[in-house]
Amino acid sequence: MDLGLKGRTAIVCAASQGLSKASAMALAREGVHLVIAARRREVLESAADEISSATGNRPKTVVADVTTKDGRDAILAACPAPDILINNAGGPPPGDFRKFEREDWIKALDGNMLAPIALIKATLDGMMARRFGRIVNITSHAVKAPVAMLALSNGARSGLTGFIAGLARSTAEHNVTINNLLPGTFDTDRLKSNLAALAKNSSRAVDKVTEEIRTANPTKRFGHPDEFGATCAFLCSVPAGYITGQNILIDGGAYPGTF
Repeated sequence: MDLGLKGRTAIVCAASQGLSKASAMALAREGVHLVIAARRREVLESAADEISSATGNRPKTVVADVTTKDGRDAILAACPAPDILINNAGGPPPGDFRKFEREDWIKALDGNMLAPIALIKATLDGMMARRFGRIVNITSHAVKAPVAMLALSNGARSGLTGFIAGLARSTAEHNVTINNLLPGTFDTDRLKSNLAALAKNSSRAVDKVTEEIRTANPTKRFGHPDEFGATCAFLCSVPAGYITGQNILIDGGAYPGTF
């Protein structure tokens, strides 16, 4: 399928690893001109090298913390008029909500709600004026099925979800779509850290906890980041122009509900 994206421009946040890197890789394969951002230069440049080697399309890199205004300004200076915006930031740490202080909640909101909103605010009107825009927010399956130890993520990402629900319908007539992608258990460093925390909290071996979570999924495996990246690229495509305001769960069927 031709996604109709060749020559488009995209910002991909937190793209040095994991699901954002996979999304950047998928967009690069479609001929999108990329600006990828992350905090750690060495890891970011390595990701750019990997994308370039696999696709022949080298992204521009911006070392920046997307949760700060200076970081967002640096990203937007490198790509002031993107056609595509992929929002993501490192998830907040797991833990017992009783141990979190106000600063922990503010940090979670800054990363997983307020930073995406700020980037949308900075880029949305230009997309609407040009009559093409695709915004995808990488959130979490915990938005739909909250996980107790991910209290910070549950709260912050649900706030973003509510905001997007109110915004997405107002942009659709201008050919600008806004959707949320809700990943389940994908084979990433973030999953490994969450499994380690779960094992520690339950006084069990990491290998045992990992196997339990893996086999509990209907697919009997964890998702591959490339599967996520392909879904993200499709949501950014021309053929996906009639999909907006949706929370798309990509979790191997783990969520048991009908709706």
